[in-house]
Amino acid sequence: MPLEKFVDPLPIPGILKPVGKLNGVDFYRVAMREFKQKLHRDLPETTVWGYEGTYPGPTFEVRKNVPIKVKWENNLPVNRHLLPVDRTVHGAQPPNPLVRTVVHLHGGNVPDESDGYPEAWFTNDFEQTGPFFTQKIYDYPNAQPATTLWYHDHALGITRLNVYAGLAGFYLIRDDCEDQLNLPKGNFEIPLVIQDRSFNPDGSLFYPRQPDPPPEGFPPGFPDPSIVPEFFGDTILVNGKVWPFLEVEPRKYRFRLLNGSNSRFYRMKLTSGQPFIQIGTDQGFLKKPVVTNEITLGPGERADVVLDFTAFTGQNIILTNDAPTPFPNGNPVDPNTDPVGQLMQFRVNLPLSGPDTSIVPSRLCSLPRLKEEMAGVVRDQTLVESTDEFGRLLLLLEGLRWSDPITDEPELGNIEIWRLINTTPDTHPIHLHLVRFLILDRQPFDVKRFQETDEIVFTGPAEPPDPTERGWKDTVRTNPGEITRIIIRFVSYTGVFPWHCHILEHEDNEMMRPYEVVAEEEE
Repeated sequence: MPLEKFVDPLPIPGILKPVGKLNGVDFYRVAMREFKQKLHRDLPETTVWGYEGTYPGPTFEVRKNVPIKVKWENNLPVNRHLLPVDRTVHGAQPPNPLVRTVVHLHGGNVPDESDGYPEAWFTNDFEQTGPFFTQKIYDYPNAQPATTLWYHDHALGITRLNVYAGLAGFYLIRDDCEDQLNLPKGNFEIPLVIQDRSFNPDGSLFYPRQPDPPPEGFPPGFPDPSIVPEFFGDTILVNGKVWPFLEVEPRKYRFRLLNGSNSRFYRMKLTSGQPFIQIGTDQGFLKKPVVTNEITLGPGERADVVLDFTAFTGQNIILTNDAPTPFPNGNPVDPNTDPVGQLMQFRVNLPLSGPDTSIVPSRLCSLPRLKEEMAGVVRDQTLVESTDEFGRLLLLLEGLRWSDPITDEPELGNIEIWRLINTTPDTHPIHLHLVRFLILDRQPFDVKRFQETDEIVFTGPAEPPDPTERGWKDTVRTNPGEITRIIIRFVSYTGVFPWHCHILEHEDNEMMRPYEVVAEEEE
């Protein structure tokens, strides 16, 4: 029996508070726990994992250049995962325990020992057998402009399962420039993490044990459980509630949109026909607001938007989605007939609690831009699709696996252009840890010729990024048959950091590589 839409109010994640000071710095303790939570009126309570006993986790709200320290505590079951674990993928092989966690601040400019390196995992009793574990307390300098970040699990080989179980939350950085903009705030500023899930009849989370359809022939020794190429749930949750509604006043609201799904893209519109006023991207504010009728987000991407409900008193407005799966050429999604074509409902039925004095200024808090001629290095990074020894889909970066030797060593402070060459049929949201970047352009090329000769022949003009993408980013959609160019300055730390596809099933099965930022060579 399908679940009824728009019967539960939207939950708003609470704000996390420090427990005290450590070396003069605000100190947080955050525990990961297993618990039960009501995700829909008509579902039994669902067993989930979450930070501080909530799914999604509580929101960090911090200030630019005011550092904090966080002790992440794994209080999860010792050796019983909530979901099926494929023991053949990297990091998940025996004798590594089934339940491992490590927290990554997505978009954070942090030292490598606080980045949440995939192999720096720890267990319930803080056992760590590998060489990568460095500390129990993470340092977050917050030396970044105001922006919407998020934190989530990043344990090698089981990220898809840990995030799907509920291990994710918002991390908001604020600064003086944002304070002066007079944007909607307080009760009128709301984070929205959008995720897809599937449920068993008893209300428990469903995650597949095997690919469907399976690889042809099911070769001998085919793993059970086995990782799947992608996962698309049949139910949408926002802030941990299935198809919720939000009662709003006829005024402006600010929403921090986050695609927290494993594999699903979202291309969002409003049934009222009203536009989104986008004010920010992954890494902070745009130079000026962009008025757009749709917002597209791949997994890991964020958009900071203002919606003005002033002219819609008494109306019910649905946030819709029509992004195909896989994106962009997979199965179509019809907002009128597909359950996942609708995300949540806004009910403009509250009286004004006071005059709306907020504004959307014509200029925002933009940062200086990087120019193409400033780059000293251009790196070609090829996205490759193949199969593994079991006939399963295997996506790789530069044809290499996670454990292969490091091949990218940018110098600290240097500016580089990375050409992301997508030879696969799908869009991949590529995320670089540590850094922020700008999208230069995307250009179609002859994939077959490139695969046969390594020669790049362009088949059309380079297109600049969409106006909604022209701010600083940390995750970029690389479309099939296109070369996506990004420009990056490597600051502020040396060390080893990952870059990867943020489709979590791809990341967990080798579509992730380490790179090392090295000190500038002395002449």
